Amino acid sequence: MASTSNQTVTSNQTVYRATTTAPVNIAVIKYWGKRDTILNLPTNSSLSVTLSQRSLRTLTTASCSAEYPPADTLNLNGSPQDIQSSKRTLACISSLRALRKALEDGDSSLPKLSAHPLRIVSENNFPTAAGLASSAAGFAALVRAVADLYELPQSPQELSRIARQGSGSACRSLMGGYVAWRTGELADGSDSLAEEVAPATHWPEMRALVLVVSAEKKDVPSTEGMQTTVATSALFAERVLNVVPKRMDAIETAIQTRNFHEFAEITMRDSNTFHATCLDSWPPIFYMNDVSRAAVRLVHDINRVVGRTVCAYTFDAGPNAVIYYEDKDSEVVAGTVKAILGPNTEGWDGVFYERLANVTAGVSLDQIDSRAVEVLKDGVSRVILTGVGEGPVKVEDHLVSETGEILSTL
Repeated sequence: MASTSNQTVTSNQTVYRATTTAPVNIAVIKYWGKRDTILNLPTNSSLSVTLSQRSLRTLTTASCSAEYPPADTLNLNGSPQDIQSSKRTLACISSLRALRKALEDGDSSLPKLSAHPLRIVSENNFPTAAGLASSAAGFAALVRAVADLYELPQSPQELSRIARQGSGSACRSLMGGYVAWRTGELADGSDSLAEEVAPATHWPEMRALVLVVSAEKKDVPSTEGMQTTVATSALFAERVLNVVPKRMDAIETAIQTRNFHEFAEITMRDSNTFHATCLDSWPPIFYMNDVSRAAVRLVHDINRVVGRTVCAYTFDAGPNAVIYYEDKDSEVVAGTVKAILGPNTEGWDGVFYERLANVTAGVSLDQIDSRAVEVLKDGVSRVILTGVGEGPVKVEDHLVSETGEILSTL
């Protein structure tokens, strides 16, 4: 196997580089709770929509060189990270390095990249730790970039087992379109992996409007919240054993048949059930706030006025609302939000805005709950317009120079 890694030879060193972008995914059937905290094995399966990287993405360069200082390093959004204290990051790197060493052991002509220190540089174009699945995109980008650096032959599904060790939902960001993470049954977690249910091209009309309520870190981190819910919620077992399995089957059918009505109702009900288990935890966990609840009211009001289900809300472990709708209903759904927030709210731009550029109204605001309108108007700081998209993409916009210096696009 001949090496084709992007490499630069200087008078003193050889720097090998690989760079990838990776997407955010937003679950419609939520992952919450772990049956094994070391291997990051979930208590239930989940399913997500991969969002377009034209709107949200992590950019990561993995590089290595014999001339680097001996320890692996990670730089995130311009700040050095204490990689040695992150068991999750170390687990991902260790697994990838072992796969590379196996290749080297089988082919003496390969450069011994597994023995070189890694210099990993990553940047997000969205708030970190604010309920926008930053860890999912981040670990997916890290795993994909290092796998490309090491020229590993493993498929995205096989790599999803490694990404899962970093962040559970990261395994779903290794693929595009509509992606399931199977909980698996084996104790070693080898059957707990991601699987593409349908590519983005199967249902490309899916759109998502993110209402950014808060860019601050959440009060209860996801890992801590999961542990509390599993240990104390009486509703949790019912969700895991009975509710989620039925919903997984139903939403996969809805996706295959492109039945938005079914997709929307399942998505909203699962979001509600997930947050109900958080509220049922002791002490109770609140990820949604008044602005979040106003978004719920808005979605139901729009559907009521239109007379059919044209939009659906979902909330991860944070207050930000993600509203799904089909492109054909952009005017009535996103147009209503635009009329409430005004065209000057940050985010009304980008590749998905063209359809809305000349739209000034959707559903009449007289038919929307007036309290919800006021709360949203005051409580949403920005919007993100996006849609279903592809998985990680290899790029040449490196964040590490030819001689190993850290670069930045921030």
